[in-house]
Amino acid sequence: MNRCSRWFTAIIFASVFVFVFASAAFLDLYAAAGGGKRTFTGEVGDAMCGRKHMEGEPAAQCTRACVAHGSKFALVVGDKIYTLETADKAALDTLDKQAGKVATVTGTLDGDTIQVSSVVAK
Repeated sequence: MNRCSRWFTAIIFASVFVFVFASAAFLDLYAAAGGGKRTFTGEVGDAMCGRKHMEGEPAAQCTRACVAHGSKFALVVGDKIYTLETADKAALDTLDKQAGKVATVTGTLDGDTIQVSSVVAK
């Protein structure tokens, strides 16, 4: 092997090593930032009312009324309110049944919105 080909091989090896290391670091940061699926447990409400429902109206009735008028379902987890995004009929049915009750939602977090992949009654 001549001197040029050894340098070329070393440069290729180093480039591949840097690429693999950088990719692994990026994937770790992506997962830590909520890029992967996560599980949340909280009370099912709606994005418009959050945790404060119409006065004198049960949480379930208020949630269903607000969703019927265009609000999205939400999950109240402690002090945080997450808007729930899904087009899955089964997930929407479970959210409707769990309005005002506790449910476990699995999905991908994007800011304050969860892209729902599943909902389970708690």
